[in-house]
Amino acid sequence: MEFIQNSGYFGIFIISFLSATIIPFSSDVVVAAMSVANFNPFLLLIIATSGNTLGGMTNYCLGYLGKLEWAKKHFKISENKIQKANNFVKKYSKISALFTWLPFIGDIIALVLGLFRINFIVVLTFMFIGKGLRYFTIIFVIENIKRFF
Repeated sequence: MEFIQNSGYFGIFIISFLSATIIPFSSDVVVAAMSVANFNPFLLLIIATSGNTLGGMTNYCLGYLGKLEWAKKHFKISENKIQKANNFVKKYSKISALFTWLPFIGDIIALVLGLFRINFIVVLTFMFIGKGLRYFTIIFVIENIKRFF
């Protein structure tokens, strides 16, 4: 906790970024702790959301660089299943990008959105909104609990 307080907003950016990549780490606890420690809620929201979104877009870019042939070859996924997944992802890309904040599955969603080449700006926008809403909720709850103590 001392490291987080000493590194300040830069620390929350790095932690939020890393927690959105394949590295298993939760930035939620850190954001809550920084809110309790009276960091500026607005700056905390913007910086954590930006870092987490950039980490999520890193997963998207890794998926974008991937090839469907690899999925077929290494995971033995049939062409029919890939086509069904492609149709589903294209139909629900905006909604699914909103849920990239979910633990574990969010990383996979971002990778798949990239793999199927869903529009970068659409994914970025909806990913930012989804991740921002999560951090807003955490900060809002902590700030309102602090009023009672």
